[in-house]
Amino acid sequence: MSTNERNEDGGRTNTDEDATVIARMVGRTVVPIILVTAIALLLQGHNLPGGGFIGGVLTASAFALIYIVYGIDYLESEVLHQTTGVELWPSLLRYYAPGFAFGLALAAGSGIVAMAFDLPFLTQTFWVLHHLPLYGELHVASALAFDVGVYFVVVGALLTILTVVGAE
Repeated sequence: MSTNERNEDGGRTNTDEDATVIARMVGRTVVPIILVTAIALLLQGHNLPGGGFIGGVLTASAFALIYIVYGIDYLESEVLHQTTGVELWPSLLRYYAPGFAFGLALAAGSGIVAMAFDLPFLTQTFWVLHHLPLYGELHVASALAFDVGVYFVVVGALLTILTVVGAE
Protein backbone atom coordinates (compact mmCIF):
# COMPACT_ATOMS: atom_id res chain seq x y z
CA MET A 1 0.00 0.00 0.00
CA SER A 2 1.47 3.36 -0.88
CA THR A 3 1.70 6.20 1.58
CA ASN A 4 -0.56 8.34 -0.61
CA GLU A 5 -3.46 5.87 -0.58
CA ARG A 6 -6.75 7.20 0.77
CA ASN A 7 -9.37 5.34 2.77
CA GLU A 8 -13.10 5.42 2.02
CA ASP A 9 -13.61 8.58 4.13
CA GLY A 10 -11.02 10.45 2.07
CA GLY A 11 -8.44 10.46 4.88
CA ARG A 12 -4.96 9.08 4.49
CA THR A 13 -4.51 5.44 5.53
CA ASN A 14 -1.75 5.04 8.12
CA THR A 15 0.64 2.19 7.27
CA ASP A 16 3.75 0.84 8.94
CA GLU A 17 5.77 2.53 6.20
CA ASP A 18 4.51 5.94 7.39
CA ALA A 19 6.37 5.71 10.67
CA THR A 20 10.08 6.40 10.40
CA VAL A 21 12.63 4.00 11.79
CA ILE A 22 13.41 6.51 14.53
CA ALA A 23 9.73 6.87 15.52
CA ARG A 24 9.26 3.09 15.68
CA MET A 25 12.44 2.66 17.73
CA VAL A 26 11.45 5.43 20.13
CA GLY A 27 7.98 3.88 20.46
CA ARG A 28 9.38 0.43 21.24
CA THR A 29 11.80 1.88 23.77
CA VAL A 30 9.69 4.52 25.48
CA VAL A 31 6.30 2.76 25.80
CA PRO A 32 7.53 0.08 28.26
CA ILE A 33 9.33 2.76 30.29
CA ILE A 34 6.16 4.86 30.43
CA LEU A 35 4.07 1.87 31.52
CA VAL A 36 6.51 0.82 34.27
CA THR A 37 6.65 4.42 35.52
CA ALA A 38 2.84 4.59 35.49
CA ILE A 39 2.54 1.44 37.60
CA ALA A 40 5.24 2.67 40.00
CA LEU A 41 3.43 5.99 40.46
CA LEU A 42 0.13 4.18 40.94
CA LEU A 43 1.55 1.93 43.66
CA GLN A 44 3.31 4.70 45.59
CA GLY A 45 0.39 7.13 45.42
CA HIS A 46 -1.04 6.46 48.86
CA ASN A 47 2.31 7.21 50.56
CA LEU A 48 4.12 9.62 48.22
CA PRO A 49 3.16 12.01 45.40
CA GLY A 50 1.55 10.13 42.56
CA GLY A 51 -1.45 7.89 42.42
CA GLY A 52 -4.21 6.77 40.17
CA PHE A 53 -4.64 9.96 38.20
CA ILE A 54 -1.06 10.47 37.05
CA GLY A 55 -0.61 6.72 36.50
CA GLY A 56 -3.71 6.70 34.30
CA VAL A 57 -2.56 9.72 32.33
CA LEU A 58 0.83 8.10 31.70
CA THR A 59 -0.79 4.83 30.61
CA ALA A 60 -3.09 6.66 28.20
CA SER A 61 -0.10 8.58 26.84
CA ALA A 62 1.67 5.26 26.12
CA PHE A 63 -1.35 4.09 24.12
CA ALA A 64 -1.48 7.47 22.38
CA LEU A 65 2.15 7.08 21.37
CA ILE A 66 1.42 3.62 19.94
CA TYR A 67 -1.56 5.07 18.09
CA ILE A 68 0.45 7.99 16.69
CA VAL A 69 3.54 6.02 15.65
CA TYR A 70 1.94 2.82 14.35
CA GLY A 71 -1.64 3.81 13.59
CA ILE A 72 -4.99 2.32 14.47
CA ASP A 73 -4.52 -0.67 12.14
CA TYR A 74 -1.50 -1.81 14.17
CA LEU A 75 -3.48 -1.38 17.38
CA GLU A 76 -6.24 -3.54 15.93
CA SER A 77 -4.13 -6.36 14.50
CA GLU A 78 -1.08 -6.58 16.77
CA VAL A 79 -2.26 -5.38 20.17
CA LEU A 80 -5.93 -6.43 20.20
CA HIS A 81 -5.56 -9.32 17.70
CA GLN A 82 -8.71 -8.33 15.79
CA THR A 83 -9.21 -8.51 12.05
CA THR A 84 -12.86 -7.55 11.77
CA GLY A 85 -12.63 -5.32 8.72
CA VAL A 86 -15.34 -3.07 10.19
CA GLU A 87 -14.94 0.46 11.45
CA LEU A 88 -12.59 0.06 14.41
CA TRP A 89 -13.31 2.86 16.84
CA PRO A 90 -16.74 1.60 18.01
CA SER A 91 -15.18 -1.80 18.68
CA LEU A 92 -12.31 -0.17 20.59
CA LEU A 93 -14.80 1.64 22.81
CA ARG A 94 -16.14 -1.69 24.06
CA TYR A 95 -12.70 -2.36 25.55
CA TYR A 96 -12.55 0.98 27.37
CA ALA A 97 -16.09 1.24 28.77
CA PRO A 98 -15.82 -1.80 31.13
CA GLY A 99 -12.53 -0.47 32.51
CA PHE A 100 -14.14 2.90 33.16
CA ALA A 101 -17.15 1.29 34.87
CA PHE A 102 -14.96 -1.06 36.94
CA GLY A 103 -12.80 1.84 38.09
CA LEU A 104 -15.78 3.96 39.07
CA ALA A 105 -17.30 1.07 41.01
CA LEU A 106 -13.99 0.31 42.75
CA ALA A 107 -13.34 3.94 43.72
CA ALA A 108 -16.86 4.43 45.07
CA GLY A 109 -16.87 0.99 46.71
CA SER A 110 -13.64 1.69 48.56
CA GLY A 111 -15.35 4.63 50.27
CA ILE A 112 -18.56 2.75 50.98
CA VAL A 113 -16.68 -0.11 52.66
CA ALA A 114 -15.50 2.31 55.35
CA MET A 115 -19.10 3.39 55.94
CA ALA A 116 -20.06 -0.25 56.52
CA PHE A 117 -17.78 -0.17 59.60
CA ASP A 118 -19.35 3.07 60.94
CA LEU A 119 -16.43 5.18 59.74
CA PRO A 120 -16.58 8.31 57.58
CA PHE A 121 -16.59 7.91 53.79
CA LEU A 122 -13.09 7.08 52.42
CA THR A 123 -11.52 6.48 55.82
CA GLN A 124 -8.15 4.82 55.30
CA THR A 125 -6.63 1.88 57.11
CA PHE A 126 -3.77 -0.48 56.35
CA TRP A 127 -2.73 -4.08 56.76
CA VAL A 128 0.76 -5.42 57.38
CA LEU A 129 1.67 -8.63 55.57
CA HIS A 130 4.51 -10.47 57.32
CA HIS A 131 7.07 -13.06 56.15
CA LEU A 132 6.94 -12.28 52.43
CA PRO A 133 9.79 -13.45 50.23
CA LEU A 134 12.07 -10.59 49.11
CA TYR A 135 10.00 -7.99 50.99
CA GLY A 136 9.80 -9.41 54.47
CA GLU A 137 7.04 -7.05 55.53
CA LEU A 138 4.63 -5.17 53.27
CA HIS A 139 2.17 -2.43 54.25
CA VAL A 140 -0.99 -2.43 52.11
CA ALA A 141 -3.21 0.65 52.49
CA SER A 142 -6.91 0.69 51.71
CA ALA A 143 -6.29 3.89 49.73
CA LEU A 144 -4.69 1.69 47.08
CA ALA A 145 -8.17 0.44 46.09
CA PHE A 146 -9.30 4.04 45.53
CA ASP A 147 -6.14 4.82 43.53
CA VAL A 148 -6.63 1.74 41.33
CA GLY A 149 -10.24 2.80 40.73
CA VAL A 150 -9.18 6.30 39.73
CA TYR A 151 -6.49 4.76 37.47
CA PHE A 152 -9.07 2.71 35.55
CA VAL A 153 -11.47 5.67 35.27
CA VAL A 154 -8.74 7.94 33.87
CA VAL A 155 -7.40 5.31 31.44
CA GLY A 156 -10.91 4.45 30.22
CA ALA A 157 -11.95 8.08 29.80
CA LEU A 158 -8.76 9.27 28.08
CA LEU A 159 -8.60 6.30 25.72
CA THR A 160 -12.25 6.83 24.82
CA ILE A 161 -11.55 10.49 24.04
CA LEU A 162 -8.41 9.54 22.09
CA THR A 163 -10.31 6.95 20.05
CA VAL A 164 -13.24 9.23 19.23
CA VAL A 165 -11.01 12.18 18.33
CA GLY A 166 -8.65 9.90 16.38
CA ALA A 167 -11.55 8.54 14.32
CA GLU A 168 -12.36 12.09 13.15
